[in-house]
Parts: sequence; C-alpha cells; structure tokens
Amino acid sequence: MASQKKELTVEEKLKALYDLQQKLSEIDAIKTLRGELPQEVQDLEDEIAGLQTRESKYQDEIAKQQEELAFNRETKQKAEELIEKYTADQDNVRNNREYDYLTKEIEYQKLNIELAEKKMNEAARRIEALQVEINKAKEMSTDREHALEEKKSELNEIVSENKQKEETLREKAKKQENKIEERLLTAFKRIRKNTRNGLGIVVVQRNACGGCFNRIPAQRQMEIKMHKKVIVCEYCGRILIDPELVGIAPTEAKNK
Repeated sequence: MASQKKELTVEEKLKALYDLQQKLSEIDAIKTLRGELPQEVQDLEDEIAGLQTRESKYQDEIAKQQEELAFNRETKQKAEELIEKYTADQDNVRNNREYDYLTKEIEYQKLNIELAEKKMNEAARRIEALQVEINKAKEMSTDREHALEEKKSELNEIVSENKQKEETLREKAKKQENKIEERLLTAFKRIRKNTRNGLGIVVVQRNACGGCFNRIPAQRQMEIKMHKKVIVCEYCGRILIDPELVGIAPTEAKNK
C-alpha cells in the first residue's frame, strides 16, 4: 500500500512549489538552448521522406511509360510486317477487288504505325520529363540530407553537453513533485502550461506580481505575507509567494 504524502503547512507548500519552479525553470532554460532545432530536424526528416515518396512515384510512372513504349513499339513492328505481307500479296491478286482490299489494309496499318509512333514519342517525352523531376528531387534530397546532418550534429552536441544536468534536474524535480499534494501540483502544472515563460509561482516584486507585473492591492500583499493560504494573481493566475519566505530581500526580488 502506497504511503500517503506528509501534510504540509501553507508555508511548506509554497516553498516546495517555489523550489520545484526553480528546477523546472533550469530545465526550460536547457530546452531554450535547443531552440527550434528539434522541430527543424523533424521538418527536414519529413521533407526528405516526402521527396523520396515523390521520387518513388515518378519511378512508377516511368515504368508505366516504358510499358506503353514497348507496347507501341511492338504494335508498330506488327504493322510493318503486315504491310510487307500485304504488299507481297498484291503481286498475286486475281482481281481489282482483292487489290483494293489489300491497298486499304496497307493504308490502315500505316495509320496504326503513325499512331504508335505518336504514342511512343509522347511516352519518350514523358519519361524524359519525369527523369528531370527525379534528378531535381534527388538533388533537393541530397541538399536536405546535408542540412539534416548539420542540424542533428548541432542538436546532439547541445543535448550531450546538458544531458547529465537535465537528467539530474528531472530526477530532483520528480522527487520534489512527490512532496506536493496532487491537487495543488495539478493546478501548478496547469498554470505553467498557460503561461508564456513557464512560471507557475512568482515572488512579489515592488508590490507587483513577478509574472505579469500588475500591481497587487495592499490588503492582498498582507495576506501573502501571512502565509495562511495559497494566493494567486487576479490578473494572470500565477501563484504568489512572499520573497522573504524563500530568502529573497523584497528590494532584490527576482524570478529566475
């Protein structure tokens, strides 16, 4: 049976949240170092995969055009053989009707040859155009692969430099989370998710919220200093904490 978390005072809850925030902010700073690199790597990988798919489709189309080319080449050859046969047969006709019939057949096969040649030329031009597109796709793919290698190298270097530190911080953050009651932790994470800089709890700075910098009424400031309940900023929703509670002088209060 899992042991229940120790019931903390409001002061302890606030200190625990603030300590967790510091660790999470350091992790956020490491993520910032990576910047847009992870997304850039993913975009390049997607683009390369798209280019490879495009090239594969072009190759399939070329195969179809080559089949069409072979079919019409065979059609032309058969027509030429028939013309040769019909021409030879004309020398052995018994009457004009047979001669006229063979003449018409020869003309028909000549039309077949013209049509086959037209289709062969179209297929050849299509193959040539597709090959140009394949070469373009290959060139672009090679260019993107070089860029991907550079981005991955840059990202791996940053990750490698900070891997141990980030893992240590995540372990510490996890342990810190285990000290905080689930309801409060869930609320804190929701606040962090909804803020641009990831700050879920902030100290009061110069009588204002350390997150959105809106002025805090004097009565609310007194309540914050009393540490009797968890108080949030009425403007941005961040949890507010008395700087002195975490060892920060009011005049030098800063959020890391």
